[in-house]
Amino acid sequence: MAQTQMALDSLDFDATVALATKVAPHVDILEIGTPCIKHNGIELLKTLRAKFPNNKILVDLKTMDAGFYEAEPFYKAGADICTVLGTADIGTIKGVIDVANKYGKMAQVDLINVADKKARTLEVAKLGAHIIGVHTGLDQQAAGQTPFADLAMVTGLNTGAKVSVAGGVKAATVRQVVDAGADIVVAGAAIYGAADPAASAAEITGLARGSNASAGGMGKWLPWVLIAGAVLLGLYLLKGGKSGDEAPVAGPAAVEQVAPAATEAAPAEAAPAEAAK
Repeated sequence: MAQTQMALDSLDFDATVALATKVAPHVDILEIGTPCIKHNGIELLKTLRAKFPNNKILVDLKTMDAGFYEAEPFYKAGADICTVLGTADIGTIKGVIDVANKYGKMAQVDLINVADKKARTLEVAKLGAHIIGVHTGLDQQAAGQTPFADLAMVTGLNTGAKVSVAGGVKAATVRQVVDAGADIVVAGAAIYGAADPAASAAEITGLARGSNASAGGMGKWLPWVLIAGAVLLGLYLLKGGKSGDEAPVAGPAAVEQVAPAATEAAPAEAAPAEAAK
């Protein structure tokens, strides 16, 4: 089971808050994308932190220098995760990891455009990086690249750090990403570009958590179908267990009386289970 992260990439402050309001109940992590945080600043983080206390918030700083100094104000303002570029100097990466530890938060190292992803992953994992971000950027996606090969390589290293994957992830590929070992699945356009962002977010999260959207119909009633079948089987065994003329015959009328009783009880018994979801 993986967590889901929604990338908020709009430059409009109010539109970002409005979109977050729709999707927050359906995702684990709200990401303030790099263009979004550059344009709107730390006030957007403070607003989202106040409105959505139950979600983790990632600020995609993509820090390239002055790691500790740049990331600290965002951790203070409520960020749970800040990102630092894997192409940055190792001292910069260590700075973000150190300040994350200072506040009991997490640092994510983004492997976008890192030439030797294996070597850098092993290096930052030794420093204590909490999350390794396998990231195929928008421009790389436009050129036809995907994150899957890099994801397989990084998860295969078994560093102990969580692995996040971003880059064109949608409902059709979520299970592929999770099965490859991703701990965090990042979706952006697949959610904010959908006609119903909340429904899209819920679908992607359901898939990431291992549920089957098609199971909602028959799956919900399957236990009651089995119960009804057990009742009918019991009647059959009862009929066969007696000998001679003493054996009661469960004719069609008897079966009709029992089967509705079993199936009609289903809605009333199922209600508490549905309410608990």
